[in-house]
This record gives sequence, structure tokens and C-alpha cells, in this order.
Amino acid sequence: MSTPPLIELRQLTKTYGHGEAAFQALRGIDLTIHQGEFVAIMGHSGSGKSTLMNTLGCLDTPTTGSYLYEGIPVETLDADQRSLLRRHALGFVFQGFNLLARTSALENVELPLLYRGLSRRERHEKALAALTSVGLPTKVRNTPAELSGGQQQRVAIARAIVTEPSTLFADEPTGNLDTATTHEIMNLLVQLNTGRGITIIMVTHEDDVAAYAKRVVRIQDGLVSEDRTRTPAERAASSATVHPSRSADR
Repeated sequence: MSTPPLIELRQLTKTYGHGEAAFQALRGIDLTIHQGEFVAIMGHSGSGKSTLMNTLGCLDTPTTGSYLYEGIPVETLDADQRSLLRRHALGFVFQGFNLLARTSALENVELPLLYRGLSRRERHEKALAALTSVGLPTKVRNTPAELSGGQQQRVAIARAIVTEPSTLFADEPTGNLDTATTHEIMNLLVQLNTGRGITIIMVTHEDDVAAYAKRVVRIQDGLVSEDRTRTPAERAASSATVHPSRSADR
């Protein structure tokens, strides 16, 4: 018996505006994603990939069609219910890090736990464990200004996983990073996917970043133009060309 999909989209559409000003960003998306997958969503500017990401992450709602997350019909949820789903099942990593500037790395990672009603000690322990898991056990007191771009993204990843989400959404997670640091961050995401079983859905316009994913979905004009699972040989060939540093100092 096959495992039910984690995410299932059926004829999903998203339209902005009305009348002559209406723009259909998504024009009937069919997509199924199972637990434990690492999916890269690609497409040119204006293709609809960001709209799709926002819809999958419950940051926006579809105009028509269905979206099931673990069997829950997301399109029927109100704003509070979608917020609850995000807090308990989803994690987010963004290109711009989105860290509080005057707040320590530890306190930034603790933020999502405030909504869980955990004690200060529990928040501290979980945040410290998350920072340790991304290679920053000695940077917990540093503010973002005292961290490199790669370190800031590691803090953002720690914040995203501290609530133990089933799905991690990464929107251009390496867009502000140099090549070497990009490889380090992508290897970290691969470790979270393979080691913890976290489903990762990543938007990127870079082929070398998408190469870390097991599956590539291309969006063009609001439709899926390609949906391809990369073979183990392809993934091995991609990783063989990369020689990232193990340092977390970048």
C-alpha cells in the first residue's frame, strides 16, 4: 500500500486583480510531493514559481483548485488556521535571512518557540541544539552584524528547524552568498533532508543549486513544464564536482 502524499495540488490557480487588470499567475497546477523529498522549483522571473511557493507555504491562498497538506484541505482554512499550520508543520528560510538585527543568534532561533508556550529553559535548550546542529555552537551570543552571510543563513536555518517542521521551504536560500558558502549551505540542507527526513521545497533560478535536489519542477507561464526526478548517478556526478569547506566561518 502506497504512502499518502504529503502535498497534493489539483488544478490549482491563482489570479491577482479583477477584470481587464486580472493576471493569472498559476493556471492549473497539478503536483504531488511525498514526505522526505527534496524538490527544487525553477522558472524565469514571472513564471509563477514564487506564487506557487507562497501558496504551498500557506502564505497565500489559491483562487480555485485544491491543496491538500497531509490530507488537510488548505484552501478551506481561514487565516488563523493557516497560521497554526505554518507554526506547527512548516519552516521557512529566505534569501535575505530575515534576522532581528539587535538580537543574538540564540534569541533569533528562540523566537518561533515563544508561540509554543515553552519555558525559557526549554527554549534555550532547543535553540542551542538547533544552532549546534548547523555548526554554530560558539556563535550563540553574536548578533547578525557580527556574523558572515553564511553564518546568518545558518542561524536562519536553525530558526526554521527548531520547531521540528515536517517541511522546510527555502526561497532562494543562497542568493546572497558566494560560491563556496553556497555549497556549504546546500550541503547542510541535504543533511537535514537525508538525516532528519525533512521534506525540502526550494525555489531557485540557479542550475548548480537545483542540482542538490532529488527532483526538479520547472514552472513556465503558470504551468508545470517539467517534472523530473534526478537519478542517483546524476546526483553523484553533481556532488563530485563540489569540494566545499567544512568550516562554518564563512
